[in-house]
Amino acid sequence: MTPAARLSAAIELIDTIEKDRVPAAKALKEWGTAHRFAGSGDRAAIAGLVWDVLRRYASSAYLMDADTARARLIGMLRLERNMDTATMAAMFDGSRFAPAPLTEAEQAALASRSLKDAPAAVAGDYPDWLDAHLARVFGEDRAAEAAAMASRAPLDLRVNTLKSNRDKVLRALAHLHAKPTPWSATGLRIELSADARNPGIQAEEDFIKGAIEVQDEGSQLAAQFTAAKPGEQVIDLCAGAGGKTLALAALMQGKGRLIATDRDKRQLAPIHERLSRAGVHNADVRTPKGDADPLADIRSTADLVVIDAPCTGTGTWRRNPDAKWRMRPGALEIRLRDQAEVLERAVPLVKPGGRIAYITCSVLPEENGEQVRAFTGRHPEFTVVPPEQTASVWDEAEAFGEAALQSDEGWLMTPRRTGTDGFFVSVLRKSG
Repeated sequence: MTPAARLSAAIELIDTIEKDRVPAAKALKEWGTAHRFAGSGDRAAIAGLVWDVLRRYASSAYLMDADTARARLIGMLRLERNMDTATMAAMFDGSRFAPAPLTEAEQAALASRSLKDAPAAVAGDYPDWLDAHLARVFGEDRAAEAAAMASRAPLDLRVNTLKSNRDKVLRALAHLHAKPTPWSATGLRIELSADARNPGIQAEEDFIKGAIEVQDEGSQLAAQFTAAKPGEQVIDLCAGAGGKTLALAALMQGKGRLIATDRDKRQLAPIHERLSRAGVHNADVRTPKGDADPLADIRSTADLVVIDAPCTGTGTWRRNPDAKWRMRPGALEIRLRDQAEVLERAVPLVKPGGRIAYITCSVLPEENGEQVRAFTGRHPEFTVVPPEQTASVWDEAEAFGEAALQSDEGWLMTPRRTGTDGFFVSVLRKSG
């Protein structure tokens, strides 16, 4: 397919996503099935265009002063890809499979309009109803913070120290141009261009042998802040597919007892194979069965309970740009109830002197600091471990402290400040 034909396909897909209200991933998959002639490079390029339009969905329409799929694509090419009008006009030439030529109105918008006076929700590309929520945590910086959350995310990897070390893996992945992450001592980063295909990490020998896992650096740091130690009893209460479980196992050096469970047993399905591949032998996966409590026999015994809490996922907008446009206020209310419920489930599991690590991939204050304050109000036997103490567990603490947002309740990482996904971490210790 020609570059112009790819633009036409992207316009068609954006139009489908808007009119049929289907998730972008589903629309892209169905388009690929219906257009078998498109090669893998074409599909990757078209997907890159679609995802970039969704990242700049509001600002691109504002720039072009038009609410259409075509306008959004043109606006994105200027805002995200820095494409000049002449380059665009060469592709929008009306030839076979190419988009129709740029109109006078489109050329005028490209020449005269900007985001200089755009509302914060437009400049930051997020739904209007979230403006007050983001203002509470970021203030006047909310447009800049949200714009960073609309940027493309790199591919981050975590080196499994149970099987290898970062220097060794760096040499093995030199062909992918992997580099060390800024903060995590076990992290690697692969920067991806807009049209880049997935580098196929799952086919790499180090992945097959369990030496690496795909994990955002922010998630790696969240696990680090728990300060899980060899010999402890650790419960991963919302283990899901096991990303943080594997990171906790590495921190524990395979020593102690690691118990992984999740209310949704379907989410746990991949964890068994991942633990095996990673060489984790001290993990006990507790799959729920009916109404029985899978943790009934281990109350008041945990040194650490990790809660990777269900949340709105606002911190992962870089990786799921269409999710923010499908998010509704009711979703926040549901997640707040879920978080309070899982925190209550953790309480009887912690032994005196033990701790809870509460983690979200959200930047909203209601899910983070406010949720922690409400919990300590209900349970005065728990107090927040000062954030500077949680950061002291690793070498980059001082530089990280200058970059991340610190509050009385914990740390908030953001793409703009730390180059990671948005993660909140709070550690609470039980008296005694």
